[in-house]
Amino acid sequence: MKQSQQQSRDLIKEAVMTNAISVQNVVRSLYDRPELGGEEYYAHDVMTDWLQNNGFDVTKNLVMPTGYLASYGKENSGPVIAFPAEYDALPDIGHGCGHNLFGGISMLAAKAMQGVIDATGGQVLVVGTPAEETFGGKIEMVKAGIFDNVDIALMLHPGTKNGLGAASLALNPVKFEFYGKNAHGCRAFEGASALDAAVLAFTSINFQRQYLKKDCYIHGVITDGGNAANVIPAYAALEYYFRAPSMAEALQMTEDAIRRAEAAATACGCTVEHSIYECPYGETLLNEKLAELLQAEFVALGLDEIQPINYTPRGSTDVGAVSYVCPTIQGSIKICEDDVVGHSKEMAAATISPAGNKALTVGATALALVATKLLYEPDLLQACKDEFNKKKAESDA
Repeated sequence: MKQSQQQSRDLIKEAVMTNAISVQNVVRSLYDRPELGGEEYYAHDVMTDWLQNNGFDVTKNLVMPTGYLASYGKENSGPVIAFPAEYDALPDIGHGCGHNLFGGISMLAAKAMQGVIDATGGQVLVVGTPAEETFGGKIEMVKAGIFDNVDIALMLHPGTKNGLGAASLALNPVKFEFYGKNAHGCRAFEGASALDAAVLAFTSINFQRQYLKKDCYIHGVITDGGNAANVIPAYAALEYYFRAPSMAEALQMTEDAIRRAEAAATACGCTVEHSIYECPYGETLLNEKLAELLQAEFVALGLDEIQPINYTPRGSTDVGAVSYVCPTIQGSIKICEDDVVGHSKEMAAATISPAGNKALTVGATALALVATKLLYEPDLLQACKDEFNKKKAESDA
C-alpha cells in the first residue's frame, strides 16, 4: 500500500526525534573545534562520517578539500532535493554565525527524508559547502555543476528571528594596484608616488558615493602605502567591495571606480591595474512560493512572530549562486533574543543552548516537511520552478 503524505509527515517527525541527539553531538563537536573557511577538515570528516554511517552515499573532498556530497535515493527516480550545509567559523569568535547548527539542520532534515524517498522515489542531497564567510563554497559548487540536476534547494540559517528569507546584495571585490617610482623623500621630483595616486583614487571614489542608487554601497581600504616615510612609494594598493541589488549595477559602479583610479594614476605619473581579488557574490533570487510553504510548516510546528521576506538587501551571500540554478530558499530560525548580535561569541554559544537544540529539531522538521509536500504535490513543485524561471529571465534581460 502506498505511503500517504500524512504518513510520511508522521515518519519525518519520528525520524527527527530519533536522530536529534546524534546530530546535536555533531553540532557540539563543531562548536568545540571551530575552523576557518577552507580549513574545515575536522568538520568535513565528522559530518561525512556521520552521513556515511547513516545510509548516505558520500563523496568526500568534492570540488574543494573540505567540500562533500551525500546522497540518498536512486538517480532519475524523481525530484532531487538539496539541503546545502555550512560549517565554517570566524576568527577568534568561533561559530558566531551559527554554521555548525546550519549544517546540523541540513543533515537532520536529509536523514528524516530517507523514509519518504523510499516511498516516493527521488533523491535527497546534503551538499557540504565550505567557506561561506570567505571565498563562497557554494559558488565553486555551482561552477562545478553540483546543483545542475537539483530541483529545489532548502536551508535555514540560525539567528534572532524566525523568518522566510531576505534579499541579498551582489558583491564585486576589486583590487587596485598602483605603480610608481621610488625616490628619496627629499628628491621626490625624481620619483612618482604610488601612494599619492592611491589616495587621490580613494578620494575620487569617495565622491562617487553621492551618485549611488538605492541600496548600493562602496567599502574600501588602503592595504599598502609604502614602508618608510622618507621613501617615495613605488607601490600602493586599495581593496574595495562594490555592492548593489544586482550584479549588473555592481559592475556599473566598478567601471566608474576604474575610470577614477586610472585618472588618479595618470595625474600622479603612475600606472594602475585592477583585478578581482575574492570571489564575487551574485544577488539572491527570492522564491515566494517556497516562502509560503516554509511559513505554513513553521506555523504548524508552533513557531510565532515569523518575519516575512525582507526585500531590502543588506549583506551578501553565496546562496545567490545557488538561487540562479534552481528554486532556493534560505530561511532563518531563532536561537536567541534580539540583543545578541551576529558574529559574536554569544551567538556561537546559542547554537548549543536549549534554544539551539530546539531550532535543530524544529528547523530540520520544517525543511523536511516542505520537501515532502513538494514530492507529493508536483503542481507545487512546478509552481516554484515557474516562479524561478520567470525571475531568472527578468534578471538576465
